[in-house]
Amino acid sequence: MRFTNLFAPTTKEAPKDATLPSHKYLVRAGFVSQYGSGLYNFLPMGKIVLDKIRDIVKEEMDSSGACEIQMGVVTPAELWKQSGRYNAFGKELLRLHDRKNNDFVLGPTHEEVVVDIVRNRINSYKQLPLHLYQITTKFRDEGRPRYGLLRGREFIMKDGYSFHKDEESMKVEFDKMETTYRKIFTRLGLDFRAVDADSGAIGGSGSKEFMVLADNGEDDIIVCNNCEYAANIEAAKRAKKTTTVEAPEADAAKFHTPNCITIDDVAEFFKIDSFYTTKAVIKKAIYEDREEVVLFIVRGNDNLQETKAQNACGALELVDATEQEVKDAGLVAGSCGPIGLPEDINFYIDSELKDEKNLICGANEHEYHFVGAGMFNFKDSRYIDLVEVSAGDKCACCGGELGVTKGIEVGHIFQLGQKYAAAMEATFLDENGKSQAFYMGCYGVGVSRLVAVMIEASHDERGCIWNRQTTPFELDIIVSNVKNEEELEYGEKLYKTFKDSGIEVLLDDRKDRFGPKIKDFELIGFPYALILGKGLKEGNVELVDRKTLEKTTISVDDVESKIKELLA
Repeated sequence: MRFTNLFAPTTKEAPKDATLPSHKYLVRAGFVSQYGSGLYNFLPMGKIVLDKIRDIVKEEMDSSGACEIQMGVVTPAELWKQSGRYNAFGKELLRLHDRKNNDFVLGPTHEEVVVDIVRNRINSYKQLPLHLYQITTKFRDEGRPRYGLLRGREFIMKDGYSFHKDEESMKVEFDKMETTYRKIFTRLGLDFRAVDADSGAIGGSGSKEFMVLADNGEDDIIVCNNCEYAANIEAAKRAKKTTTVEAPEADAAKFHTPNCITIDDVAEFFKIDSFYTTKAVIKKAIYEDREEVVLFIVRGNDNLQETKAQNACGALELVDATEQEVKDAGLVAGSCGPIGLPEDINFYIDSELKDEKNLICGANEHEYHFVGAGMFNFKDSRYIDLVEVSAGDKCACCGGELGVTKGIEVGHIFQLGQKYAAAMEATFLDENGKSQAFYMGCYGVGVSRLVAVMIEASHDERGCIWNRQTTPFELDIIVSNVKNEEELEYGEKLYKTFKDSGIEVLLDDRKDRFGPKIKDFELIGFPYALILGKGLKEGNVELVDRKTLEKTTISVDDVESKIKELLA
């Protein structure tokens, strides 16, 4: 490609709302253009990168035995109503009507569509397992689109769906997809971790996210410093927290605790460690058909993990309860505890507190707390993992110390079980001739998101730094002065030679000065630049490594062999 033929509108100014390097550089370097809130066009170089990522994903998916299909973006709402997600999915699902007033949605994901494809077409266990996937456009009506391609409304995704006769077969495919995804992200040259995750709106019995480690990641990842354990903070588990501080001993009693609103106030009042207190977090749970105030109890020196709490009560959303809502529920903010609650209050206790004794908790009376409280006489269903795991906690797998790092989600795999097939009456005949709902798995890769992730993983203050797997061009031949016939002719000769050798080469034959050309090279981030300038008179050219910005002088007699060896 000649730069004079390339549409690559580079700019000095970044978008005003851009805070991440990928957002700034992809726009400034002419890879994408924004045309609406969370909506982006891929320009020529952006399309090259996108296609390279797509090709790697497709090659590995095809190698795994999956079959590629193409499903429509517009989906009849009836399918979503059959699965029960039409109302449950929330405002991110864009609903629309056609001219006949039929209901449709723009698909953010395609579980319902693929179930409709398979039901009544796969009738026997002998036809299973089956894995169908696509790489296509999705739409999610993000309330607050930001971070460029990382949190847009329209995006390109690889989504795959597998169908199985039983749970064992589903788990085998789940493990195969974990291996496949590891191959994809390794080929892309990314530093990533597979982490335990929350299944969210997709649902199912288990899931793993693939997180690229990056300073600008929006997700917190818990990692063990001693073993391979890693998890999204929403799903992270730990070994039970302990302390060497001696427990306070007291007979069960109610104490007046004036002005003790916070855990620190209570701990100071009783001169104890906050480990032996309980914290009550009051939330309003929003369901499809109702709202209620729900109470969550954790240890005083722990924090509530809200996704765990939301999953515990099955709410669509959790929000802070207002002062009036707390009062109407019969609760006393600052003095709440699990003992003596109003009968109609739904509450959950962190599982680490089960059977604990010598605790101090709110007495559900203004400025009163119980001492010597025990967590004994509650139903097992009340106890559930609610705590937010923190740096310094101990690993449940090996006892090592846990740490926190940042990551960007690039893939997510799910064990769906029979959730969708049962809801949509998609069945087959098993070995005994009985009708059974399919077991399913679901597997997603953010293809367009990966374009941005490549930059988040590799950039500097000058611009992008592409690796060879995804760069638009491997080599940028910069003719310093196209008016110099010797430089231009030699550039044309090298361009043809390298192009014929299969090297992805760009000839910068623009009439611009050398300064803007080298600035564009640094901004766009091709792996290497070959500068044809004044040194050509002495028989030398200059090779620039974009990653290190190191310059190497090469004789014209050696340049062809050196470049071919470098880019072999």
